[in-house]
Parts: sequence; structure tokens; C-alpha cells
Amino acid sequence: MKKILLILLFFAISNNVYANGKILKSGFINKSSIPSVTSKDIDIKDPKNKIIIIYNHGQNTNDKALKNECIWVNQIRNQASLIGEEINGKKIMVYNFCTNELAGDMSQKKSWWFSKTPYVGKHKLDKRVEKNLELVEKFVEIGVPRKQIIISGHSCGGLLTLMLLADHSEKVGGGISYMQACFGKLSSQYKVKKVGPEEAMAKFEKKRPGPAELRLRQINKIKQSNNVPVLAFTHPKDKYEGLLSDWLEEVPGVKRIVISKDFKINGKSCVVKGDNWQDNISNRKNAGHEMNQGLCFQYYNPLILEYIASRIK
Repeated sequence: MKKILLILLFFAISNNVYANGKILKSGFINKSSIPSVTSKDIDIKDPKNKIIIIYNHGQNTNDKALKNECIWVNQIRNQASLIGEEINGKKIMVYNFCTNELAGDMSQKKSWWFSKTPYVGKHKLDKRVEKNLELVEKFVEIGVPRKQIIISGHSCGGLLTLMLLADHSEKVGGGISYMQACFGKLSSQYKVKKVGPEEAMAKFEKKRPGPAELRLRQINKIKQSNNVPVLAFTHPKDKYEGLLSDWLEEVPGVKRIVISKDFKINGKSCVVKGDNWQDNISNRKNAGHEMNQGLCFQYYNPLILEYIASRIK
């Protein structure tokens, strides 16, 4: 009997979370300090009175497919804290969306990251946007009003959120983007604080012409949109694009929130939502990029709920 229970426990863990704290599949998550996927079924009860947040993970690579990779538990815990919150009689649900198995059209070209030519075809983020739109339509088909579907994401998922809303704002209610970035630690690697954004990005373009062209193309397309209703969080000490995020101020519809100048929110030190809940976030290698994972980030929950309320009217 003990062996049977252990086997069942193993399969339960492998279907939801690895032992190292990863969620490996898409689906609705539960409101828990250790959230897991509780249902893959999108045929939910009373869909007209639900608000669906579709959460998009980051990426360990810019364009390649990754197997058995989705999201760490600590990266979605603050999203889970919103579950069950009620806005005008409508309750929030969070759907974790795993799309790391997708690959861009040039991902098989080993030299693309070092290429001097523009990216040709659909990038991984373009394909992830398409998958999000397909999922949105499935929710609409079962009766969830479009305006009650919110796209959300961190890092590459945050950039994806901006890209989707720039082209398809009529398809959903809005978006929430956290520390949007998908081209590495540009802010620290190219010493933006010391030399400034223009000189830093000139160095990036010289060293990585292909990726630099694609990044600029994606940003310009977002900036050219008439309306991008996104709540965007950034942090100046984010090593990825923390000091390269001012372009968001030029995007119609974007409300940018600069989290803080240090690793505190509202005067309180942040702790990482890990198993022991005690690690100070400032001790983490990518602290600025991971500010939305700290317990202190729930300070912004009322602002996020206020934003969602403004979008579902």
C-alpha cells in the first residue's frame, strides 16, 4: 500500500510540479503558497462572471524550443494571490500558459544570434502571440466576454503581452507586463548606467546586429500602435532592460510603474517567495528582474485590481 501511495504521489508531482519547483503544464492554478495546475479544462462554470488572467512565462532562450520547461512556482505565486478576488461580481481565475515548446523560424540556424542580417519569418514570440489568441478564442467560445480576458507575462512573456496588445487590443480586455525583456542582460552587459542608452545600444547593434535589429523592430511596432492598454512594471536595477524601458512612456495606452530605486517596496524589504520565504530578494543574482516575485510586490495588488476593473467596464 505504501508503494502504491508513493507511486501516485510521484505521478501527481510529475503532472504538476517537478521536485525542484517547476510547473510543467498549462491550466488553471490554485490560490496557494505553492500553486499548481488544478485543471486543464477551460470549460469553466459561469463563464460570464469570470475574469481570466492568462499568464505567460519567460524564456531561457530567445528563439529555440525548450522541452519540459514552463515556469517556476515562485514566478507565479503573486499571480495566484489574485485568484478569487471579485470585481463587480466577477471572480478572477489565473490560467498558466506553457508555450516553451514553440520555436522560431530561424531557431535552427546556429549562427542566428551572431547574424548580421535581419530575422526572417516568425520569431518564437510571434508564435506565442498566435497561441495566446487561439486560447482567447476558446475562452470566448465558452462564454467569457473578451473584455474579461487579461493577458499577462514576465520577461519574454511581458514583451509578448505588449506585442499582442499592440496588434490585437480589440481581442482582449487588457494586459499586465512585468519586467519585459527577451534579449539578455542588456542593461548590465552594455553598461547603460555608465554610458547611457544610446551608446549602449549602439554597442549591442555592433556586436549583435541581427538580434539588435529584431529588438528595435519589435519595440517600434509597439510604439506605432494607436492603443496598447497595458499596465507595465519596470525596475531600474533590472539587469535585463531596467534602464532601457523609457520607450514605454511613448506608447499610447501604456501605464508604466517604476517599482522602486532599490529592493524595497513601500519601505519594506522584499523576500523571495521561495520555500523558506526568508531569502532577501537583494541577494539574488537577478534581483531587479525578479521584483514581481517578492512577497512585497503584493503591495501592488490593489493597483492591479483597479486596472482590471477599469478594463472590464
